[in-house]
Amino acid sequence: MRFVHSSDWQIGKTFAFAGDEALQALQAERLEVILRLGRLARKEGAATILVAGDVYDHESPSDRTLRQPLERMRQFPDIQWRLIPGNHDAHLPNGVWSRVLKAGLPDNVTAHLEPVPTPMNAGETAWLLPGVLTRRHTMTDTTAWMDGAATPEGAMRIGLAHGSVRGFSSDPSQQTNPVAPDRPDKAGLSYLALGDWHGFNRIGPRCAYSGSPECDRFDTGGAGGGESLLVTVDAPRAPPEITRHVTGRFLWREVSATLSSLEDVRALENRLRAIDPDEPSRVLARLKADGVLPLSAMAVFEESILGAVASALLLLRVDQTPETTATEADLGVFEGAGAISEAAARLTALAASGGPDQKHALPALRRLAALWRQESGA
Repeated sequence: MRFVHSSDWQIGKTFAFAGDEALQALQAERLEVILRLGRLARKEGAATILVAGDVYDHESPSDRTLRQPLERMRQFPDIQWRLIPGNHDAHLPNGVWSRVLKAGLPDNVTAHLEPVPTPMNAGETAWLLPGVLTRRHTMTDTTAWMDGAATPEGAMRIGLAHGSVRGFSSDPSQQTNPVAPDRPDKAGLSYLALGDWHGFNRIGPRCAYSGSPECDRFDTGGAGGGESLLVTVDAPRAPPEITRHVTGRFLWREVSATLSSLEDVRALENRLRAIDPDEPSRVLARLKADGVLPLSAMAVFEESILGAVASALLLLRVDQTPETTATEADLGVFEGAGAISEAAARLTALAASGGPDQKHALPALRRLAALWRQESGA
């Protein structure tokens, strides 16, 4: 038995920090990755794709957003897609899954909305045991019923659930959507496919989180985001073979730098461009740059990092920029500039005064220097 394990598509997800262009690209790629999942299954000879919850990002998507993933899955009639609700798209009365059923599922797509064992193949040698969330947060384990679920003797039992094997509260009784990490042993599962965590996490020999197939946050960009799992189970109690496959397109990276010179700025530019020199438009970078730059180097930082590099990447999110100081060499740029030179000297004095105008003086001086360089060709 071979299948693809995926989860947390969160179709329709919004990214508050992204502008219109980046947001459209991110949302579109969450649909395109469904096609990559289908192609992966075909290439590897997997007849089934299990999606462990959070197909949708919220409970009330537009009709178009509701139908878009269904139409992508329809393009692979030779693949069976099996879905369960997650905490973002729990199976509420008259909720998103009621709308999905009303819209009509493709013949090759099954939404498992009740905890009922279901055969996964024609020979009924493998059975799916779905855990179903009927609210966003619950204190009960949706996999507990699997322990006593009846399946044919000798069948492979595959669990599918959405929740957390580890609570984030100091009080275990307050953990929501709990999943017992030893559920595969208690329920005699050949494999338990989990969703909720957005990065790959192997919980045990028979249990794993696939993570989101398209990364969606900076803190998982280098730790398993953008992957899906190919799982092979040869016998009910045989250890499953789990292979990680990269399915995400976008690269999310956190970059920190301390800048004090023009050389530091150039080095930072090279680091950002080196994330993907061949296709920088698939890079999202979160930048924290501290330190103090001379006025001339700050001008280069603004032009090369905030200007050129930011235009090359899909997104450059700048959380922190370095401070600026005006050196004698910086003020020398204005030599012979008459009134402009006098204005620069005045702004420099204000910047060093510590008075109420200090916070405005250096930005004004940077702007003045940039305009003068542009006018004079310096």
